[in-house]
Amino acid sequence: MALDRDHVLRSAAALLTRKSTATMDEVAKAAGISRATLHRHFAGRDALVRALEALGIAECEAALDTARLDEGSAGEAVHRLVRAVEPSAALLAFLYTENQLFEGEEQNQGWARIDERVTALFRRGQENGEFRIDLTPAWLTEALYGLLASGAWAVSEGRVAPKDFTHMIVELLLGGALRREES
Repeated sequence: MALDRDHVLRSAAALLTRKSTATMDEVAKAAGISRATLHRHFAGRDALVRALEALGIAECEAALDTARLDEGSAGEAVHRLVRAVEPSAALLAFLYTENQLFEGEEQNQGWARIDERVTALFRRGQENGEFRIDLTPAWLTEALYGLLASGAWAVSEGRVAPKDFTHMIVELLLGGALRREES
């Protein structure tokens, strides 16, 4: 029987999101395969994390495409983006905490492409007067990533209802990012 790589990666992501220190044995068990089978496909934790990174980047780029960032207001585009990222938010939350992915020469350029697209969205919102100009687009991008990760963890821990994920993130982010009329 052929290994269902997608199933293994999603099982690993679900486990590692809840327990970032899980062993390869625990990952194999969660995926319903033997440790030997897991090691035949992923030489070790680093190879598994890199495969999860590729999956996360692909899903994030697909969400960016789905969100149609150049259409409508920047605020509407942020809302569409959060809604589109929601199914992958737990995986992205895990990846966001994996410092090895963001250091050194081996950094995947997919992250830079994602950053560029999200930062451009916030810049567009500033240029059209929707968003505050005293917060840099890079900071708003990082704030969004942090809120997505926090939201995913809160949902997985049962502290937040899944149906509230998008609303809470968008309201908090944009409530702090909206330009205030001067009195």
